[in-house]
Amino acid sequence: MKASIVVTNSGNFDGEETVQLYIRDKVASITRPVKELKGFKTVFLKKGESQTVSFDINPELLKFYNEDLNFDWEEGEFDIMIGTNSDNLTTKTVLWQK
Repeated sequence: MKASIVVTNSGNFDGEETVQLYIRDKVASITRPVKELKGFKTVFLKKGESQTVSFDINPELLKFYNEDLNFDWEEGEFDIMIGTNSDNLTTKTVLWQK
């Protein structure tokens, strides 16, 4: 699966922006973080420029150590969150099945 967001430099100067990817496992067998940083990309944007930033999301990004200390993932609903900071995110919920 691929998740994307369009980032626009609305400022007065050229500059870099860091786009962050967070994933939340909505229901898991153990307590999981509400926002778990799974990736980031830095892009350079000229003043007024827009760019699409994409992340490939696969089961590897969903894995965690369960109560038996096995590194695995569980099927269910996941929030996929992308944005330029952890407080201002675009969120989509997906159902991921094995």
